[in-house]
Amino acid sequence: MATVLTSVTAAQRLDSRGKPTVQVDVETSDGKFRAIVPSGASKGDYEAVERRDGGKAFGGNGVLEAVQNVKEVIGPALIAKGFDLKAGLKEIDSFMIDLDGSSDKSNLGANAILGVSLACARACAAANGIPLYEFLARETQSRRQDFVLPVPFLNVLNGGVHSGNPMAFQEFMIAPVGAASFAQGIQWAAEVYQELKAIITKTFGKAAIGIGDEGGFAPPISKPHEALDLITEAIKAAGYEGLFKIGIDPASSEFFHDGQYDLGFKSSEPQKLSRAQLTDLYQGLVGKYPIALLEDPFAQDDWDSWSAFNQICKVSNVELVGDDLLATNIRRIEKASQADACNSLLLKVNQIGTVSEAIAAAEKAFKLGWSVFVSHRSGETTDDFIADLTVAIGCGHLKSGAPCRGERVAKYNRLMDIEEELAAKKIASSYAGEAFRYAHANAGS
Repeated sequence: MATVLTSVTAAQRLDSRGKPTVQVDVETSDGKFRAIVPSGASKGDYEAVERRDGGKAFGGNGVLEAVQNVKEVIGPALIAKGFDLKAGLKEIDSFMIDLDGSSDKSNLGANAILGVSLACARACAAANGIPLYEFLARETQSRRQDFVLPVPFLNVLNGGVHSGNPMAFQEFMIAPVGAASFAQGIQWAAEVYQELKAIITKTFGKAAIGIGDEGGFAPPISKPHEALDLITEAIKAAGYEGLFKIGIDPASSEFFHDGQYDLGFKSSEPQKLSRAQLTDLYQGLVGKYPIALLEDPFAQDDWDSWSAFNQICKVSNVELVGDDLLATNIRRIEKASQADACNSLLLKVNQIGTVSEAIAAAEKAFKLGWSVFVSHRSGETTDDFIADLTVAIGCGHLKSGAPCRGERVAKYNRLMDIEEELAAKKIASSYAGEAFRYAHANAGS
């Protein structure tokens, strides 16, 4: 007997920055399933388009039009079609894409479409009587024989447009690659985070332990090496020297203007670097600190810099992640492949607007021999969907912010739940650890 949608509704709710976002509820004979859509601050030009209301309410950021589109357009159309949720999500997502009719989901709004896609994924899992991560794994082209728990990359120092300090680089992340399990990795990371708090307090005073959008501290520092020195000191103080790697997301599109990169863009004193000078800065940092990953080190259309730097990363074995460069979009992935511009995809479901397209983007990246790095957004919600998605595709690593703030910790808590559930069911699983970049290739399929 088919399981179909009996109700689709939506409401305007708030994300972690207090901005409106779309909440969707779908109902079937199995119950009610909810999803809440995240939103980014540093958005690339190639992302799917959110529908915002304009006007005075919430500074123009209201989403009542997107909510109305769910209630009056998407929901009734889906119910009329009567999709069997046991058959999976792809036809539902394809139908919504066609219903929107634009190339960037701007007609109905990517926030409207994604909310329905996320909620329907949960309903599909329930219709099949399986956990969400197992359902999403079935939605991939190749069924996995085991599950991989990811290495968490925790953003413990914030800068860029995510904080009010003068630091240009947006994120400095710690990754507990030497842990034996996800739960142990989170424990270690939380301990390093507390050591970092103590060090910042001692160095700059209690006023300096305010946090940015993703829960990382935002002390009054402006130079990348200052952040990295604080992090390495905290790792050592916690007793885990040599067991962590570091990731950096400069989000450089935010400070690229007229062919130069201005590291002083948040202050009154410009610090403009050429492409070559910025490359030299990165190489110096990689040579001095245990940096395993660089995300968006150059602007989204600075193709020559990306391609040249990727050759350097191949030698230094650094994961070069495209975020704004790729926007979780297969066309951009193909262009980057032709230009040999990076070796990893940052996977943000709301950049593309449906779960099925996000999975397809990940599979395209895997076929190219790339890594895939799942990500939250700076304007997050307590929805923990990406935790299940990360396990489902076996990509080996994700970022969800610091071990602080409920909307960040929700993802980490869900991953610990999944790890325990798999162990209790005696289902084969492992922690990605040092081999996080190649977890998908190394696991059975």
